Amino acid sequence: MSRLLAWLQGAGEALGGPGLFLIAFLDSSFLSFPNVVDLLIIADVARHEARWLYYALMPTLGSVGGCYVLYEFARRGGNRFLRKRVNARHIDRAMAIFQKYGLLGVLIPSILPPPVPFKVFVLAAGVAKVRPLEFLAAVAIGRGIRYFGEALLAVYYGDRAADYLIAHSREASVVIAIAALVLGVLWYVRRRQAAV
Repeated sequence: MSRLLAWLQGAGEALGGPGLFLIAFLDSSFLSFPNVVDLLIIADVARHEARWLYYALMPTLGSVGGCYVLYEFARRGGNRFLRKRVNARHIDRAMAIFQKYGLLGVLIPSILPPPVPFKVFVLAAGVAKVRPLEFLAAVAIGRGIRYFGEALLAVYYGDRAADYLIAHSREASVVIAIAALVLGVLWYVRRRQAAV
């Protein structure tokens, strides 16, 4: 696996934006490459600051595409597959989050770095038959916040952003997730008040 990871990192750096798209797509679908996309964004932006928007957009689109493949798999009958391969406790917890918070159950985990089991939430969204456009919007917003934030870190700090990300990714992600949760709850409360 380490050889594959090293090859992917080399390919990602050589291919630039398309490489970021491909690796993010694979990472968000059936394979897992923890933090590879994040570090590649920083490396690419540090080398070419003027392209930071492009280097943030490509993995965001790739991740949305990969998540949609996984979501569709679960939506079309992945419940049995999911229950055989993932701890039932994780699935039940993810389903309870969907029932209580709706799409915040996808948006918040999409921002957080590993070891948050984001794919469980993607699969649970498919099993719960969340509407596709809402699912795609939640993933795009969450991954966009994460990847555009990392690109901005690279603009301001260059290669040092990778060290910062490794040292402080959990703290930064928790702060971002809390902010997104607060905004999501405010939006949810406002929507319910408007419906009354």
